[in-house]
Amino acid sequence: MTNYINKQYPESELTGKIIRCAMEVHSIIGNGFQEVIYQRALAKEMTLQGLSFSREHEIPIFYKEAQIGTRRVDFFVESKIMVELKAVIQLEDVHLAQAINYLEAYGLDIGLLINFGNTSLQFNRVTKPKKKTTRIS
Repeated sequence: MTNYINKQYPESELTGKIIRCAMEVHSIIGNGFQEVIYQRALAKEMTLQGLSFSREHEIPIFYKEAQIGTRRVDFFVESKIMVELKAVIQLEDVHLAQAINYLEAYGLDIGLLINFGNTSLQFNRVTKPKKKTTRIS
């Protein structure tokens, strides 16, 4: 069994456990279904593995202190990890940007972007980018 724990990543043990759950789901049902099917299966698998989570966790989005809408992340696991699922043939940069935006909106440092749509499960650990500093001369 592959070990998905890499100590260089924050919350490596927890993200590794989530990835193993996703691998189990993908190995059983494969690719080709809509995202909601994978969401339901992953919820079942994470429950079986003893992970606590909320599904379709909604958060308000603000612009200049005014709420302009809401977004929902697929899973919020153990009150620490945002998990965004996709069921596309190939992950694109826009999917990664969306996951990073969710981290920012939720005030989290780490998340997972998981794609069930490929013949092999794809996943990326996503971390909140460090703030750029502006140098004034």
